[in-house]
Amino acid sequence: MSVVRTKVLGLVDVIMRVPSLFIIDEILKISMGLPNSAPATTSVNTAAPAVSTTAAVETAESVVNATLNATLNAATAAAADFLAGAPGTIGGADVEDTFRDDFEFYKLVSLTTLKFLLCLFGCISAACVFMLWTRHLVIVYMYIVSVGLIFLSYWSNVSALSVISDGPSLLEDILSLNMERLLDPGGVALSILPHLLAQWLMRVIFAYIHLGPKYKLIQKALPFSFLMPLFLAMLPLPTVVLKHSPAFAAILPLVLSKIALWSSSFDVVKTILNGYQHARNFASNFGISALIENEWQRLNVPCVLRAFWTIRLSEQLISLLANSDVPLRFAATVQSLLVSGCETLTAVLGMTSIISLICHYIGKAFQLFLLSEDYDEDKSIGTVSAILFYILALQTGLTSLSPDKRFIRLCRNLCLLITALLHFLHNIVAPILMSLSAARNPSRKRHARALMVCAFLLLTPVGLLSVLWTRHSPSTWLLAVTAFSVEVIVKVLVSLATYTLFLLDARRQTFWEKLDDYVYYIRAFGNSVEFCFGIFLFFNGAWILIFESGGAIRALMMCIHAYFNIWCEARAGWGVFMKRRTAVHKISSLPEATPLQLRSFDDVCAICYQEMTSAKITRCKHYFHGVCLRKWLYVQDRCPLCHEIIMNQDGKNGDCNGEQPNEDENEQNVNHMANSNSAPASLGSANSTQNAQTDTSSSATTSTSSASSNAISVNNSSSSSTSSNSNHSRNHVLSVSGFRIPNPSSVTASSSSSSAVSSPVPSSASGAASTETAAVTAAAISEIIRQHQLQQQPQQQPRSSVDRDFLDELE
Repeated sequence: MSVVRTKVLGLVDVIMRVPSLFIIDEILKISMGLPNSAPATTSVNTAAPAVSTTAAVETAESVVNATLNATLNAATAAAADFLAGAPGTIGGADVEDTFRDDFEFYKLVSLTTLKFLLCLFGCISAACVFMLWTRHLVIVYMYIVSVGLIFLSYWSNVSALSVISDGPSLLEDILSLNMERLLDPGGVALSILPHLLAQWLMRVIFAYIHLGPKYKLIQKALPFSFLMPLFLAMLPLPTVVLKHSPAFAAILPLVLSKIALWSSSFDVVKTILNGYQHARNFASNFGISALIENEWQRLNVPCVLRAFWTIRLSEQLISLLANSDVPLRFAATVQSLLVSGCETLTAVLGMTSIISLICHYIGKAFQLFLLSEDYDEDKSIGTVSAILFYILALQTGLTSLSPDKRFIRLCRNLCLLITALLHFLHNIVAPILMSLSAARNPSRKRHARALMVCAFLLLTPVGLLSVLWTRHSPSTWLLAVTAFSVEVIVKVLVSLATYTLFLLDARRQTFWEKLDDYVYYIRAFGNSVEFCFGIFLFFNGAWILIFESGGAIRALMMCIHAYFNIWCEARAGWGVFMKRRTAVHKISSLPEATPLQLRSFDDVCAICYQEMTSAKITRCKHYFHGVCLRKWLYVQDRCPLCHEIIMNQDGKNGDCNGEQPNEDENEQNVNHMANSNSAPASLGSANSTQNAQTDTSSSATTSTSSASSNAISVNNSSSSSTSSNSNHSRNHVLSVSGFRIPNPSSVTASSSSSSAVSSPVPSSASGAASTETAAVTAAAISEIIRQHQLQQQPQQQPRSSVDRDFLDELE
């Protein structure tokens, strides 16, 4: 019951805010009282829409033009006569006509200014009423309804007196019991009875809702005030008395309303000041955007706009049905309703709210079809579509066009909105495709649904372009729609290609080193096409701005497009390219591990935990995949294991100047790598879920987070190997996959120990003994870890050979 009550009260609150929008809409229809040459609303007749103009606006404009021309002509003639030495022609009728024209001109300007000020005051008052709290809004409507009842009672009394004055005296019929005339359907008695009931009902309502002083005497006098004219009409009184009786009867209610308005005037000013102070404090504490969002939700603006637009179109449809003599044609009626539904800014806002609701449910339907539950309301398709449609309406000057041109422009804007909707749907399905390609147990149903949506996104723009190019000649608008549609097709193809590569990689049993390059090339192609279309759309908009239809809003939108979609994208793309180029240059300068070194190493890459068929040797004698190390270099230039600088300042290898290590150092390198990489290999089972995740955000953020997680695991493993060889104090330990790894507080000791091991070993007996002991210990640890991995191998699922967290740097 409480839920129903809440919904009913919410509906009442929405309905109470709609009249304010109607007032603003009517004021905008008359162009704020200013002369306007734009055509007025259209009205659909039997067969085709007919154009009807506002007579007052045209008359005012013609008078202004005629007055201006007459004034200029008279002033020119007077100046010419004066210079010609004929002062006699200046006086007399010519001067009188000139002054009369000037007087009419200034009179017209004064009236136009007064009308504009009144319209401006009306708009501001309606906006203030619209933004009131609900309790204040109820008080305003109580006062308006009470005043309206007074005027309605006056008009009802006047119409009833006109009926009584034409017939015989009602009092005589009652006293003589003339039942024939009293019960006559067309008689005075039955004609006045509805007025008596209406006056009694209005008296009851007024006595209940009026805001004046409610004394007992006044409440008892209110029925007599409303019914007094009808009672007096029954008596044989003079006509003059009966004629003015409705005005005298309205004095008491008007006085009560006047007292209520005067007593509430201070409260009105106080409410306005309190509202301003509240908004100022809220904005200073939380920001203007939070204030706008809070007021938007409090006022329930989308629902109010939808109710306003629906009532407005219903009123227009009823008017068309009432004024039409023959049945209306469906196409002509829809065209007329759409044209009248976007003739003012408030009407465009109402249409925008309806389009937002439609797009919202379209996006929700695709979300349900894709079996996706992470639907973000703040970034829903409906909100973005509404903003886009309203910007298009302002940019194209939709409200200032003639009815036929307005309908054409509205259809073109809807075509652009459809292409934008396809882009939004691709943004929904692209992350789902990437997550499905990296899933361990993929559902064929979800794969099929995602591929069906991709097929829809490919076929819809092709069908739209084929229809538009066959029915329309080439134009700037058609080129813009074509650019958006082709861009959707390219983006879908890029997503499908990336999805296919990831599926192929998931089915491989070996490491696919070239996958990163292939994905980079595909996404670079898609981003390049999108960037080129952005430049094309900028020049297309510039052509429209210069040669077709200019405007401040279009110029502003072009500047925004040039900054965000061209400059920022170019800068980001160039930054990614330079990072990749620098990383490739650094990796190419590192020595390549030989097959003998890889067999002796016999371990996995410490970054991706995959077997190594090829590897790069860093300056600190650590082995990594070249692709993994290149992605790591996008983030930082230090080794993932020991945090030593990988490259020198000149970009060359530090130990051997880029040369391969000799055979005497192979055993030392293998021993050192076994000690440092055994623990990270054991962490592969704990961190295997990180390798199958795919994020579609920016590359820098994803790479940083992945690098941080890998660095933490590496630090733990390095400190484990170091603390096992030295007698440090006991710290809190972390158990991962059955192994005990110390707290990362000993990272410094690990780094120093690793650097000590990587240094050349002296040829003394003690150095040989320590080297032999380290080799035996490393071999034993490697054997234990290998056996542990073999035991757990049946329970592990095959995973991709590329760390997905690094792939998003290709964006």
